[in-house]
Parts: sequence; structure tokens; C-alpha cells
Amino acid sequence: MIRRAILSETLGSLLLFATVIGSGIMAERLAGGNVAIALLGNTLATGAILFVLITMLGPVSGAHLNPIVSLVMRLRGHISTTVAIAYVAAQLFGGVLGVWLAHLMFDAPVLQLAHKVRTGPGQWTGEAVATFGLILTILGTAKMRPEHIPASVALYITAAYWFTSSTSFANPAITIARSLSDSFAGIAPSSVPGFVVAQIVGALAAHVVAGSLFPEHRAKAI
Repeated sequence: MIRRAILSETLGSLLLFATVIGSGIMAERLAGGNVAIALLGNTLATGAILFVLITMLGPVSGAHLNPIVSLVMRLRGHISTTVAIAYVAAQLFGGVLGVWLAHLMFDAPVLQLAHKVRTGPGQWTGEAVATFGLILTILGTAKMRPEHIPASVALYITAAYWFTSSTSFANPAITIARSLSDSFAGIAPSSVPGFVVAQIVGALAAHVVAGSLFPEHRAKAI
């Protein structure tokens, strides 16, 4: 069961990250310099693949696809520390492979470093808000309407791409992976630490707030 779950997190992260990078490259090439159109294309593809992946892989691993989600699930007692660490490793490994796969598909150099600087209080606040909303969406929907988790997460990320200043990375693994792509979706390696810190702050705040809004009994860790 654990092997299946780890494979699920690896493959899911590969497909998600390949979609984010690949759709960003495609959107930039087709948008003719119109950044809004490029972002729209990137947004729709990301929201769509999230719905598919969570629907398909949720029953296998929970479809975390995100170290922040795994962290919160560990804090809430849904998974063990060992499983959380394995999930995070799988997410990073699969995600980097996904970025490289996207580069291969678009005849771009496989090994790259991004040069797009994303930093400053506005960007960090945007990331904290994006991650807070994502975790609250997951926890709240899981408690109130669990059958709607795929749609809720996909729609939240679709919205957050546009209402947050950072375009809602909300995921440390994808932040790191996007630093390896000098494309529309890239982020300079120097900007990664600030984003990750903001994501952790937002996630922990959502964990606390959700404890009051959606109290639950502790599940036994697997």
C-alpha cells in the first residue's frame, strides 16, 4: 500500500509539474507577447490537471502532490512522519522529472536555471495567502463535502492564479522545480527561500484556523 502511495505521489507530481511548465511554455509561444493570455492558458491547464489527478490518485495516496499538504496531514495525525518524508521525496523527485519532461517535449534545454525574480513583501504576502487558502480549502472541503475535493482544489487554484500577486505557487516542491525552468512559469533560485517561508507560514495559519472551523477527531497515522 505504501509503495503504491509513493508511486502515486511521484507520478502525480510528474504530471502536475509537467503541465505547469509545459502549458506555460505553450502559452508564452502562442500568446504573441500578451502576458494575460499566457497566464490564462497556464491557469486553465493547471486547474484541469489538478481535478483529474486528485480524482484519480486521491484514493491511492490522498493526492497531496505538495510538501505543505503532507506537512499539515502529518500535524493532524493522518500520516506518520516516515510516510510524510517519503511523500515529500517522491513529490520533489517526480516534480523535477516532470519539469525535464516538459523541456524535452518543447525542444528546450533539459537543464536550466530560471532568471525571473519574484521577491518582495507583496509577493511573499501573496504566497502566504495562496497557501492559506489552499490548505483551508482542502481541510474544509474534506470535512464538509469530501466528494467535492477535486473540484474545490482545482477551482481554488484557478482563482488564486489571478487574485494573488504571486500567481499562487502554494507548493514548495513546485517552487523548487520551477527554479529549474527558465520559462514563463520559472522563478529565480534566489527567490525560492522567501516563497517557501511564506508558504509554510500560510499553511500553519490555515492549520490553526481549520482546527477551530472544522474540528475533527485525530485519525490513526499510517
